[in-house]
Amino acid sequence: MAFAKTYSVQPTLSGGHRITIEADLTKGMHAFTIVGLPDKAVEESRDRVSAAIKNSGWKSPKQRNQKITVALAPASLKKEGPSFDLPIALCYLLATGDIRFSASDKLFAGELALDGEVRGIRGALAIASAAKKLGVTEIFVPKENAREAALVSGITVYPVTTLKELIDHLTPNTKEVSTPKITPQPHTPLTSPSCPAVHHAWNDIRGQESAKRGLMIAASGGHNIAMWGPPGTGKTMLAKAFTELLPPLSEKQALEVTAIHSVSGVLTDTIVAFPPMRAPHHTSSYVAIIGGGSTPKPGEVTLAHHGVLFLDEFPEFDKRVIESLRQPLEEGYVHVSRAKGSERFPAEFILIAAMNPCPCGYWGDTKKPCSCTPMAITRYQRKISGPIIDRIDLWIEVPRLAHDTLSPGKNRPKSGDLDTLIADVVRARAHQAKRFTDTSITLNAKMSVRAIDTFIRIDESVTTLLNESAKRLDLSPRAYHRILKLARTIADIDESRFVKEAHILEALQYRPKRLFA
Repeated sequence: MAFAKTYSVQPTLSGGHRITIEADLTKGMHAFTIVGLPDKAVEESRDRVSAAIKNSGWKSPKQRNQKITVALAPASLKKEGPSFDLPIALCYLLATGDIRFSASDKLFAGELALDGEVRGIRGALAIASAAKKLGVTEIFVPKENAREAALVSGITVYPVTTLKELIDHLTPNTKEVSTPKITPQPHTPLTSPSCPAVHHAWNDIRGQESAKRGLMIAASGGHNIAMWGPPGTGKTMLAKAFTELLPPLSEKQALEVTAIHSVSGVLTDTIVAFPPMRAPHHTSSYVAIIGGGSTPKPGEVTLAHHGVLFLDEFPEFDKRVIESLRQPLEEGYVHVSRAKGSERFPAEFILIAAMNPCPCGYWGDTKKPCSCTPMAITRYQRKISGPIIDRIDLWIEVPRLAHDTLSPGKNRPKSGDLDTLIADVVRARAHQAKRFTDTSITLNAKMSVRAIDTFIRIDESVTTLLNESAKRLDLSPRAYHRILKLARTIADIDESRFVKEAHILEALQYRPKRLFA
């Protein structure tokens, strides 16, 4: 045989594309060419594959007088990463006739070391998901990625350690088997995980009860929140403790987030079972946060999908970055277009922004005078535009605390306080789940204008209060609707079927009053 095919997958955030690997051998001076829009890592596969084949006991491609052409189809799709090493090696050996097996119902993915060891790759979960959609029954992935791939039910996942082990498994009759057959990785259904044993930062926070209340409301309804106040008052600590209020991800969400992190190369565990929190530095570039590049790649907003994006020193971020948050905050995705293609990346997250009121941090502080000029304060605050302000539901002031509040052993939160807040969040979310049954809506913050008309009912007196307040505060239509959604969440926390005046009044108090005035 001088021609053969094997199959693999190019993992993407949307799942993956089936890749057909074809090898053609002709007589002539040695040459090894890979075509089909490969990136540098795929082009370098020639040397890794040649060495791995030689060190696994077969004749190296470099020892044969052959012109080797490996094509990766479809040719119009960019091929990235070293995961095609394994299927290229198998395809070559099939073409030479050194091994024989049926590859039509199998997918292969893995990077080869020079000694034939199979190394881990990115995107194993996306590869397994794509295999299931394609109707493939067996996939072979590196051993370190097998548990991740086995999260997908309905396919058989084989963990591969070396090229020789895999060939012995696939071709048991072609040579003496020196290693045992590969045992499939058992599928382990994702169940509701228990909370990991971590230090509860929430119970270390003294005072700031209004901020805690605001964060609990944000967690209950999926609302965006901004905290502002002088330096050192606990804004960062509050933000980092926020994820302790959030329930574990659903199975669908966990698989989706895990696939994103796996493809992006930031997966640190088999599965992301809890809402992720991303906290990029304010010097991070537009591409790092929003996504992009010559070949579009996801940014921090996508890595925060179904989790939290924490932007500390919010006005210090590049204005282009801040303004680009409009689309994900409103629609739950970002659309990145470049010359080499366009991608739509999921980006449905809760935004937590923390900021000082001015460059020095002490504008309006009761203890320390502000050293900024009026122009500097105005320039600083204007970096947060009206459309961004409108998209943040809760604006919380985090003031300076009295020193006696911080004394050791005093004013320490009770151990059950966090449990009570978590129970409130869970109960409020349960009301929303029941309300939005048979819809694609998950939380109050995600309601459209039409959904607001359908699911929120308020009597005439409450409507009058809201309308009068909206006129007085000069609220935009977007801010008006966000007040309604926030009030609905507060009502859910109170276990009230109807949105009452108290709920509207509390929602109104979270609009920015002193800041940006």
